Amino acid sequence: MNDDSMSKRRFLAGAAIAGVGLSAMAAETKPAHAQLLETGIDPNSVLAKIKKGGVLKIGYAQNPIWFFKDPKSGELQGIYKDLADLLASDLEVTPQYQEVNFGNATVALRKNDFDLLAASFTFTAARGLVVNFIGPIWAKGSLAIVHKDDAEKYRTLADLNNEGVTIAVSAGATEEARMPLLFPKAKVLSLAGQQALAAEPVRTRRATAYWTGDIDILALAKRNNWAHVIDPEHPFDKRPNTWAIRYGDQAWKDFLNMWVATVLATGHVQNLYKSYVERLT
Repeated sequence: MNDDSMSKRRFLAGAAIAGVGLSAMAAETKPAHAQLLETGIDPNSVLAKIKKGGVLKIGYAQNPIWFFKDPKSGELQGIYKDLADLLASDLEVTPQYQEVNFGNATVALRKNDFDLLAASFTFTAARGLVVNFIGPIWAKGSLAIVHKDDAEKYRTLADLNNEGVTIAVSAGATEEARMPLLFPKAKVLSLAGQQALAAEPVRTRRATAYWTGDIDILALAKRNNWAHVIDPEHPFDKRPNTWAIRYGDQAWKDFLNMWVATVLATGHVQNLYKSYVERLT
């Protein structure tokens, strides 16, 4: 074997060893990070910024089953909490949660207090004009509760559409805007804060009824023996329920839309829903 042949063999062997080393290094690179390096994502997009900073700031408002704190442990739980954790894991970033109420949620999002509003947020045209909805992830109907002592008096929703009725709602929630359409004769009592506070006037008899999302009402009724659900088998006013981001970030919107389509297609959202419903209602 001549010197030229020996040199060629040494070169090929060295290239093969180098190739193995590069493959091992590539295997150690996290999948999302490796793919991000090869994209044309706008560096001003939230998607690029959270990958660079390693943190996803998430806003939430509490309501039963979707986002809530366990009364014993104080741990944040819920269908959308678990989904938000999964999103952060897929992005290989750390989730950072900030609590808001529905009345100031869109303002806080637009002020950049967080980059994703992951609350159980129901679409309305008014909200859609100021924040950009993704998905949708789910669709929710509504139910109403009255005090158990009034169960015979208010058997149907039509019974609530009366001038002598006061219906409590959470301030800033979609129910507040829907009141004139669904219960035009009733008085409305808007209360700031989380759902438990808005339902309290029904317990103390300052309000006739409280209405909100169907599963939220069933969970509230299970925890409060004074509450009676009107016609629980027939939720009304069903509408899209999902997360929101700021307008003007197409890359972030496109990513989230496809991510939501994936967790829906795999049945992950449905499985979470079933698990929490069985546990809390």
